[in-house]
Amino acid sequence: MTKSGANCNILPNLNFETHHGGEAGIIDDSDSKVTIFKPCHPRYTDYTPCQDQRRAMTFPRENMIYRERHCPSQEEKLHCLIPAPKGYVTPFPWPKSRDYVPYANAPYKSLTVEKAIQNWIQYEGNVFRFPGGGTQFPQGADNYIDQLASVIPITNGTVRTALDTGCGVASWGAYLWKRNVIAMSFAPRDSHEAQVQFALERGVPAVIGVLGTIKLPYPSRAFDMAHCSRCLIPWGINDGLYMREVDRVLRPGGYWVLSGPPINWKVNYKAWKRPMEELQEEQRKIEEVAKLLCWEKKAEIGEIAIWQKSVDTDSCRAAQENSGAAFCKSEDADDVWYKKMEPCITRNDIANSDDVPGLKPFPERLYAVPPRIASGAVSGVSVEEYLEDNKLWKKHVNAYRRLTGLLTLEGTATLWT
Repeated sequence: MTKSGANCNILPNLNFETHHGGEAGIIDDSDSKVTIFKPCHPRYTDYTPCQDQRRAMTFPRENMIYRERHCPSQEEKLHCLIPAPKGYVTPFPWPKSRDYVPYANAPYKSLTVEKAIQNWIQYEGNVFRFPGGGTQFPQGADNYIDQLASVIPITNGTVRTALDTGCGVASWGAYLWKRNVIAMSFAPRDSHEAQVQFALERGVPAVIGVLGTIKLPYPSRAFDMAHCSRCLIPWGINDGLYMREVDRVLRPGGYWVLSGPPINWKVNYKAWKRPMEELQEEQRKIEEVAKLLCWEKKAEIGEIAIWQKSVDTDSCRAAQENSGAAFCKSEDADDVWYKKMEPCITRNDIANSDDVPGLKPFPERLYAVPPRIASGAVSGVSVEEYLEDNKLWKKHVNAYRRLTGLLTLEGTATLWT
């Protein structure tokens, strides 16, 4: 964001093409034309092309297909600049942004009413305040995370990356930051349409997304922990299809947390207003799929259940083969973009290799060579190339720091994040 009146045309002939070998050559812009895009109508302030509500309602509701990405045709695409909400201001810097968002930046009050007793969000004057509560943790995310930390080694660097499915306003991810855990949160654009917008305004990584029929856009074994807190995902249906997808992105030794229905159904079925038999069957299916995936149940604390994925690939594979489980045929478990989920188990052969050291705890993990690169599992990337690339990006980041510091001193920028 630049200050009012700043000259944005100091370098009008910038060229962003890749110049291999460091030779930029001569740029001839004599025939170039500048395309000027006009602002869109204010009604498009919240327009998200591939998550348009009107288009979504034309797709089947089965397996949440209508909540998946459905992008406009070439003829439907807008060629204008999406305007910011009226009165939009620079978000608060972190960590204040974790707790406060200017009302003008996301002017939606519905969640302050719908989730009032759950402490998601409160409207105070010209800001929203986020007390840190959630449906399963109305007393605050900190206390909830402390409960998880009594089972999961959150504080020693073992857990660095987490996936929050059906995140709400992402308070779980927001409060994990101070424990050196980065959470990627996602939620659909449903009746709580501003939940992901609130997460982003708070400074928490989040995307609009859903577990439907398409694989998650993350490589296999990408997360140390996955989490669902009253996320309303039907984990037991379709032969545990969604649990199998979580298994794909969960590292061996990683943890899966499920809090809310059907966990502890014997005590809560009346409060949840659901039949005992239905909840019992739902949990039975979840436990059955977890066993098939070689997830060991580590604890059940009230309405919280925690499983850990096995690191013993050989014994797990033998048990799965004896049970007649189907393994995914794809040779590339990371080839997931717009690919359909399948009711199969992703192979994790690399996990138990004797010559591959395990992942380092954070922060050592930042610069250590990842096991899959050390083993040669990533085609075209050697250990030497990885280390060289690390040096290169360290150099780039230091350059960015110097550059942004210089720009700030000269008064041409007010915010760099």
